[in-house]
Amino acid sequence: MAANPLLTLMIVLALGGLFGQIPFGPIRFGAAGALFMGLVIGALDPRFGEGLGLVKSLGVVLFCYTVGLVAGTTFRSDLRRQWGLMVAGVLGLAAMAGAGVLLASGLGLTRNVVAGAYAGVLTSPAIDAAITATGGAPDTLVGYALAYPTGVIVGMAIVAVIVARRWPGTGDSPSLAEAGLTARSVVVSKQVMCGEVPGWSRQAVKFSYLERDGAMRVLNPSEPLEPGDRVLAVGNPDDVERAVSFLGRPSKRTLTHDRREVDFRRFVVSNPSLVGRSIAELNVSGRLHGIVTRVRRGDIDMLARDDLVLQPGDRVLAVVPSEHLAGASEFFGDSERRVSQVDALTLGLGILLGLLAGFVSIPLPGGIRFGLGTAAGPLVVGMVLGALHRVGPFRWDLPQPVNSTLRQLGLMIFLACVGLASGPSFIAMAFTWEGLSVVVMSALILVLGCGVLVAAARIQKLSAPRTAGALAGFVGQPAILAYANSRVNDERIDSAYGALFALGTVVKILLVQVIALV
Repeated sequence: MAANPLLTLMIVLALGGLFGQIPFGPIRFGAAGALFMGLVIGALDPRFGEGLGLVKSLGVVLFCYTVGLVAGTTFRSDLRRQWGLMVAGVLGLAAMAGAGVLLASGLGLTRNVVAGAYAGVLTSPAIDAAITATGGAPDTLVGYALAYPTGVIVGMAIVAVIVARRWPGTGDSPSLAEAGLTARSVVVSKQVMCGEVPGWSRQAVKFSYLERDGAMRVLNPSEPLEPGDRVLAVGNPDDVERAVSFLGRPSKRTLTHDRREVDFRRFVVSNPSLVGRSIAELNVSGRLHGIVTRVRRGDIDMLARDDLVLQPGDRVLAVVPSEHLAGASEFFGDSERRVSQVDALTLGLGILLGLLAGFVSIPLPGGIRFGLGTAAGPLVVGMVLGALHRVGPFRWDLPQPVNSTLRQLGLMIFLACVGLASGPSFIAMAFTWEGLSVVVMSALILVLGCGVLVAAARIQKLSAPRTAGALAGFVGQPAILAYANSRVNDERIDSAYGALFALGTVVKILLVQVIALV
């Protein structure tokens, strides 16, 4: 096995996948199982962890870039809600650094060990900066190896307690996945313009079918609704209920049952010219004399707002005259085969830009150098490209299944390589007084930092899922993000993770050098 690193890596991935499915109370380690199996197998022979640096970098780059693409789509819209969390994250990281230095003096730990432990418990690529700041001292890696699994276990336990909680999140945006959509047929009792309907102006409600004088057609939003009309309202259940109450009364007959003149269908967005375009830019009313009411992305069904940008693999629900159904299929593409293909040009170019951003090193006062590295560089660039969606002919978004696959693969490869490389140091020090001191110190300062973040989230009345995503980003641990997503289907988790991970990485790189120089 030592002569065949690829074979060793595959064994760790297989055993890690098996271990990750074993329940430990409410926790399953999932992808983090690869880390623990890597530690066990790496401890058997130090040679098992050799020669994996490039593979480990590939794993973390794939993970961070794909997370950045997903987080970038909502980062700008969520920034107003998350700036308080970002400030709290910086304060929490500073408090951890100060507490770590104070505890280390009482436990007799060197600054090199503390610097490594700080990077380790926060599972951060800042270890590269720590190694440089300590002159490559071996005890820096020892502190990292002991604190890394501590960060995974403690962080996952904290997120497990929080992620599914139902505390009031009145200061947060509602979850698209949790709210869901509904469609109600309603009988109009008065003449009214669509713009007067509650929720219409903010695009919380959309209308599709219109039945007037026995004839069915797609509603034109610019025309007034007349008494006796029947329309189909689509949106969040609460918004639809308000619209129905305003317009008249629920209809006993469901309009969608009559599909002779007007029909609807889900179409896969595989037409490259539509990817990165907003719903408004599609001009479905002009091209197909219809309307798009819903967009399904992964497991989330979203109302088709005018500003919603399409991604490859999205499934749009279009309501069109029956004779335009075939034209709608051609317009959207509706090809599973095409959407499953990866655009290698934009994937490679995006990762290249991320790596170039990570290689930039900026000297700061006090002998400190700042650089994003191979983790934060692709993440930040991914967030920027995810927010842009497309630049000229380049379409940056990946199909959701492709993004999830690459993310999971990159995560497991990265964790397996970290475990194999850290196994010997972990076993050698884990059962000594110094090792126990590092573990205790790491756990205490992590609980302190997470406590600051949770308190800030509660003060801002943010939801538990967003708080859990922020904690995963604060710790910087991909396995914790994967665990949170496995417990709750909520897009706010990825958004908060991306914001805290990017900012946290920058702060950690600076603070770990300050610790080493104290």
